[in-house]
Amino acid sequence: MFSELREQIWADWIWFPEGHGWDDLKDHDGKVFPKTQDLWATIPIALCFLVIRQIFERTVAIPLASLMKVSDKQRVRASPNPVLESYFCSTSKHPTQSSIESLSKQTGCSVRQAQRWFRRRRNQDRPSKVKKFREASWRFTFYLLAFFAGLAVLVDKPWFYEMKMMWEDFPKMPLLPSQYWYYMIELGFYVSLLFSVASDVKRKDFKEQIIHHLATIALIGFSWLVNYIRAGTLIMLVHDAADYLMESAKMFNYAGWRKTCNFIFTLFAAVFIITRLVILPFWIIHTTWVYPLTLYPPFIGFYFFNGLLFVLQILHIFWAGLILRMVIKFLPGNLNLSLRCTIVRRPSMKNKQPKQGN
Repeated sequence: MFSELREQIWADWIWFPEGHGWDDLKDHDGKVFPKTQDLWATIPIALCFLVIRQIFERTVAIPLASLMKVSDKQRVRASPNPVLESYFCSTSKHPTQSSIESLSKQTGCSVRQAQRWFRRRRNQDRPSKVKKFREASWRFTFYLLAFFAGLAVLVDKPWFYEMKMMWEDFPKMPLLPSQYWYYMIELGFYVSLLFSVASDVKRKDFKEQIIHHLATIALIGFSWLVNYIRAGTLIMLVHDAADYLMESAKMFNYAGWRKTCNFIFTLFAAVFIITRLVILPFWIIHTTWVYPLTLYPPFIGFYFFNGLLFVLQILHIFWAGLILRMVIKFLPGNLNLSLRCTIVRRPSMKNKQPKQGN
């Protein structure tokens, strides 16, 4: 029964255009093709990345953080309070006003003291700037090396310049050693990010990042299985083109180099928009979604692959909105307006009059 179900799931007509199938991906005449079992290599590669990351952070990232004077302000720790600690850990880190009043009665402290306790307790759990810097520097290093490695893999390939050639002789394109290692290293890295998600800094777009990682892993893995490797390498290169700029902007932000951070982040925004809102949808996705229909009738694998690309594209549009809002804040006029608003809203102590009693 299991073998019959497996045969139905992996039927040729589901994953390949009419007239093609898994037999096209069998090695012959010295030509090597991608195989399902090759993907198991990403697990040890991911584990190696976790080990290398620890070594890198201790030997490179921490000394670099010290050199760039990355430091945290000393945080006031919340005083021990079993009742408040129990509520903080098991119920909510952000209690409502009614909960604060109830907790203050239970502990014998004032409402303001309870609010202050929760604020200090939340600050204790916030990751330090050094931890954020370590994480950003690791990702910056990988994305930078991966981008230039991807360029080296693709720069002499005809489909890098004429994307329609990614479908030439599909799916019978033999696998190149450079493509093999590019795929395994990229996929291993994204798997390592899933392994480390529990210990990494959780940001506001944590859920979107998880969806992005899962969609990326599924996209890379599936493109390997059905030999969409030419398209896959182009997609990975487009993603790496902007990521190292974002991580470097974070590094300078944690170091307090505001002008450098703003400049690099603005450059990142420009590269992000060009690569992910122009090149990816109008060149790559057009070549994977529109052009193949002139060659083959649509099939389920065609819809599955492009569906994953559309998931990534939706996330890119979401992030582009956040990025543009941040860039707008960097504009000189907005900075001056923000400064003036801060001055106007902040009351002067000299003009404050003491309240008169009735």
